[in-house]
Amino acid sequence: MEYIKDVELFLNDFAKTCKSVQKKSYKKNQTITTYIQKRNQICILVSGEADLVRYDMNGDKAIIEHFTKNDIFGEALYIVTTNNELSVEAKKSCEVLFFNYDNIHQKCRNNCKFHQVLSENFSSLILNKVMDLNTRVEILTKRSIREKLRGYFNILSTRNLSKTFTLPFSLTDLADYLSVDRSAMMREIKSLKDEGFIKKSGNKITLYINKLCFSLLRLHSFFLSIRYHF
Repeated sequence: MEYIKDVELFLNDFAKTCKSVQKKSYKKNQTITTYIQKRNQICILVSGEADLVRYDMNGDKAIIEHFTKNDIFGEALYIVTTNNELSVEAKKSCEVLFFNYDNIHQKCRNNCKFHQVLSENFSSLILNKVMDLNTRVEILTKRSIREKLRGYFNILSTRNLSKTFTLPFSLTDLADYLSVDRSAMMREIKSLKDEGFIKKSGNKITLYINKLCFSLLRLHSFFLSIRYHF
């Protein structure tokens, strides 16, 4: 099995060589794809950032997932059981690869090596996706806004191996992601600052935790590190 060392280079070469892959560009706020049950599409974000969102009958938005470079998404990875439409929207300018799930484990008509390597590494992609969904469930099962905030901040600290990190969302989008009221969330963030749990400067957060807790977070990050290996 050949492992992918430089993911960005691999994806760009893959898009140029394999006829079964399409590469498209999107500007900020454009819709990249809409999840439809009948399609079996897989997407990989080559560059930029995007959100999987759902709008309810009142037009209120909920952010289901946040995607960054090298993340995988698409209808083939979801069971669409809701009447509310799921779509992926570009948060920044994006480049995305599109291909059909059914083609992953089939021999490429052009015998390109990239197709074979992607097939061999696809289990790692799926594992990353499962870990992302577990993170989402872990956050949403917290009972209070404070627990959701602290849980999410701990996850970001773990991923960045630092007590200081940058939020990937605006505060409005963070409230949507946590499924909480923005005003109530802002009051809770202020309380966390006043009580000395965090320091906030713009979108940069610093957690005030003791060395033992931070060591445990770093140990926990070992079990999450596979998401960076594609």
